[in-house]
Amino acid sequence: MFSYMRTTLDVPESLLNEAQRLLQFKSKTDTVIFSLRELIRKKRIEELKELAGLIRLDVDLDRSRRRPRRRTR
Repeated sequence: MFSYMRTTLDVPESLLNEAQRLLQFKSKTDTVIFSLRELIRKKRIEELKELAGLIRLDVDLDRSRRRPRRRTR
């Protein structure tokens, strides 16, 4: 899934400690990984929201939300 690399970062200790406390993580590594993933997720959502109204989709929402009928034997 992911390959990991060992790296050295200069991160303000108070910032990392606060993030760790808020997220209730014991590991600094877990705190950084979670925070980066969350940042990426939020940015991708922002990018998708910016596309709202720019792409025309011809979708029948009512039909797409209906569950297919099960066949009875």
